[in-house]
Amino acid sequence: MVSQEKQQELLEKYDPEAATRKLAGKMGWVVFFGLLAFSVFQLYTSIFGILTAQLQRSIHLGFALALIFLLFPARKKNLKEKKVAWYDLLLAVIAVAVGAYWPLMIDELVNRVGRLTPTDFYIGIAAILLVLEATRRTVGLPIMIIAGLFMAYALYGPYMPGFLAHRGLDLESLVQTMFFTTEGILGTPLGVSSTFIFLFLLFGAFLVKTGVGQYFNDLAVAVAGKSTGGPAKVAIFSSALQGTISGSSVANVVTSGSFTIPMMKKLGYRKEFAGAVEAAASTGGQLMPPIMGAAAFLMVEFIGGGITYWDIAKAATIPALLYFTGIWIMTHFEAKRIGLRGLSDEEMPNRKEVLKKIYLLLPILIVIILMVSGMSIMRAALWSILSTVIVSAFSKETRIGFKDAIDALVDGARTALGVAAATAAAGIIVGVVTKTGLGLKLANGLLDLSGGYLIPTLMLTMLAAIVLGMGSPTTANYVITSTIAAPAIILLGVPDLSAHLFVFYFGIIADITPPVALAAFAAAGVSGGEPLRTGVNSAKLAIAAFIIPYMFVLSPELLMINTTWTELIWVVFTAISGMLAIGAGIIGYWLRKLYWWERVLGIVGGIMLIYPEGMTDIIGLGLFVLLVALQLMIKDKESVKPKAAN
Repeated sequence: MVSQEKQQELLEKYDPEAATRKLAGKMGWVVFFGLLAFSVFQLYTSIFGILTAQLQRSIHLGFALALIFLLFPARKKNLKEKKVAWYDLLLAVIAVAVGAYWPLMIDELVNRVGRLTPTDFYIGIAAILLVLEATRRTVGLPIMIIAGLFMAYALYGPYMPGFLAHRGLDLESLVQTMFFTTEGILGTPLGVSSTFIFLFLLFGAFLVKTGVGQYFNDLAVAVAGKSTGGPAKVAIFSSALQGTISGSSVANVVTSGSFTIPMMKKLGYRKEFAGAVEAAASTGGQLMPPIMGAAAFLMVEFIGGGITYWDIAKAATIPALLYFTGIWIMTHFEAKRIGLRGLSDEEMPNRKEVLKKIYLLLPILIVIILMVSGMSIMRAALWSILSTVIVSAFSKETRIGFKDAIDALVDGARTALGVAAATAAAGIIVGVVTKTGLGLKLANGLLDLSGGYLIPTLMLTMLAAIVLGMGSPTTANYVITSTIAAPAIILLGVPDLSAHLFVFYFGIIADITPPVALAAFAAAGVSGGEPLRTGVNSAKLAIAAFIIPYMFVLSPELLMINTTWTELIWVVFTAISGMLAIGAGIIGYWLRKLYWWERVLGIVGGIMLIYPEGMTDIIGLGLFVLLVALQLMIKDKESVKPKAAN
């Protein structure tokens, strides 16, 4: 088991949102009550009705910016300092003024209808600069640079080459769009952060207080611990569950990986492979319904057309199960290849004791039921928080007292800071795209580049999402790709939901795609393995994630869109068969060790099976049967030879 100090060190190294000051004394209490007030404000408005868009979002932004400048130092090397620099205090005060400007001046701002006074202008400039700096501190430099480049594009439109040229905006028009409309910083991304996302982060914080994270590990061990290569399957199972309460791949790796990676190493898995299993599984947690990554909540607003969060969660269910099935298959083959066992009886927990705590999963079940019944996301989140408190009272070990509830409110607000900054910066990008028409221009440019063919368009979109995902959080990545790349896919006749889930998937798996694979690097920190090799292994294990998005674009039946049960069962059968063959080909083992040409046969046959078309399914199924037959035949010959020699 990795110590809490080591876990925190890894989080601070690989997850910018976890690198905060450890404040004490008066300033510690200021931050504590600030975070508490932030959560209380969000709960109050969700219970009694959210404020108008500008008020709700500007107050949310003001809280987040002020707390970011108090908690996140300007440079990482100042992380251990327990004092807040004078300039950070000044920035926090300015952030409070920016957040309060809309509530204090709303009547005048509405009456002026877009005409800015000098004070408005300087407040708007301050808001833009504060958002950019807060984003740099919480989620890294790349997204700040991207947002800055988009604003430069808005200002210097007439000087842009070719189809990118536009009339351009003057600085006042840009400021007006960015802070005095709901198309910029105070746009849809921040609106989702200030309502749905915050409450589900709060829900996760309350679940953690009940000990549900540790229970996920215990339940996973009880279910999968004794099977071949048990600890690896425990990592997959527990990480899939952990994804329901953690929106961060890195945080998921460090928390569940500190338990599962040492178990895998002890059993005999290589360091790099053990870390890769945890990284691939933890990254998939954001793809796992019912509570997916924060970007899934943005998807509700971006797709529109009456689509609900439950529609998205339902559509993502089969792809998520296929993703984890693919990892499960390959870890099983690897365990068989190197002859690993499962956990012994002594290493297994008492199953009766584990099952006694099954009630801890009730809040997650309640969320599913409420969303299926048609309840709004916000109300479902509120009831889920309340149900967590009630369920925790069933046992003294899990009971949430007053202090635990306060701590959960503070922790929930703390985890929301990075999301608020990222969505505010994403709003800048959306504002520029909307104001300049850049989205349609880039979509048409992407189609020209791909020749108007679907597969090349998907491949270019995949590359863009992965590259963006290497330097920006999932929320910002999704906003950029959904406003620029997704329209190109939709123009080719792909359903909106398929196109948006496509970019969502590749934005997430950037966390395990070398050369910048933060989740894999964090896992290497736990396992002691070589980071880049861990990243390569995690990408191999998660090969399903690189294939599944193409599957559901080409065959929307996987998303349960306009399909029958017969079609759905056939698509799932061929997909799992295909991943079985690909997994055997990549690992080099199935019923026995495969020859190189059998591995090629498995990969080709698997791809044929996964590609959703009648003829390819028939060819793939034929290759699949041939591969099984060859293994059985050659295995029999090998088993006869020793007897003949005797």
